[in-house]
Amino acid sequence: MGEIWQIVGGVAGLALLYYGAEWLVRGGVRVARAMGVPPLVIGLTLVAFATSAPELVVSIDSAWRGCGNVSLGNVVGSNICNIALILGAAAAIRPLRVHRSLFRRDFPLLILASWVMGGFHWLSGGVNRWEAGVLLAGLFGYVGWTLWKGKKDGVAEAGEAEEAMAAAEGLGIWAALGLVAVGIAGLAGGAKLLVDAAIVLARMCGVTDAVIALTVVALGTSLPELATSVVAARRGESDIAVGNVVGSNLFNILSILGIAPLVAPITAPDIHPGDMWTMLGLTVALPLLCWKGRLGRGWGWALLAGYAGYMGWLAVRG
Repeated sequence: MGEIWQIVGGVAGLALLYYGAEWLVRGGVRVARAMGVPPLVIGLTLVAFATSAPELVVSIDSAWRGCGNVSLGNVVGSNICNIALILGAAAAIRPLRVHRSLFRRDFPLLILASWVMGGFHWLSGGVNRWEAGVLLAGLFGYVGWTLWKGKKDGVAEAGEAEEAMAAAEGLGIWAALGLVAVGIAGLAGGAKLLVDAAIVLARMCGVTDAVIALTVVALGTSLPELATSVVAARRGESDIAVGNVVGSNLFNILSILGIAPLVAPITAPDIHPGDMWTMLGLTVALPLLCWKGRLGRGWGWALLAGYAGYMGWLAVRG
């Protein structure tokens, strides 16, 4: 009977995810206006961190329990899902504009952080405490630099942000902050309800923990990013849709793997090299797909097909 209620809770989690994403995007854009920061930067910081909260909670809990495969698999699987499924779905709905500053700053940083994470996994079979310290220092540096640069460039980019700002007209700053807080709570709570339900179903099917982490847990904790990016794409706020995914992937690596191993070092022997290479390949390919300043519908469908293929490979691998 308890399993049935968990599955019912997963359905409620879907509603929380959708409305949480809507409130977070609207409130985040209004906060951006009040701070004089472009929506792109809000996508790369506030929205990205908020939608990465479920991954952080799951990975810390898994590290504490000694389930390193779940902690690292959650990050690897989520980053694959964010690029292939989430950006693919958002681009399939509407071609996404890609801000040029992503090519100067965030794409190179994401590629660097991804390869550093892959190197740590190759060296130690996971992430130990000193490696986590390196990633956490990178997080503080990235957030500080992004906010400073965004504030500095805010006036120059104000014209490009007018469409996004219009959606938040008439919303007071305190109401916007309240929407952000409620949105974060809805995203985190909805993801937890949905992941709990999905894990029950997965274990009923006899799926291993490593595959659960790379599929069910990764997909479930990435649903906030999916909901947020799809809603932003439908509203024409491409800067938030793309910036959210790039920022979330950076936060997944720098914050989750910078904090969880401090609780307990992560060892993940069951993460297949193919999983890591899939994540690294997609990360390197993303700026190439967006090189013309947009991610079109064709590439969106190609990314979705690639994600389906990866899921098929995991199913065969077991």
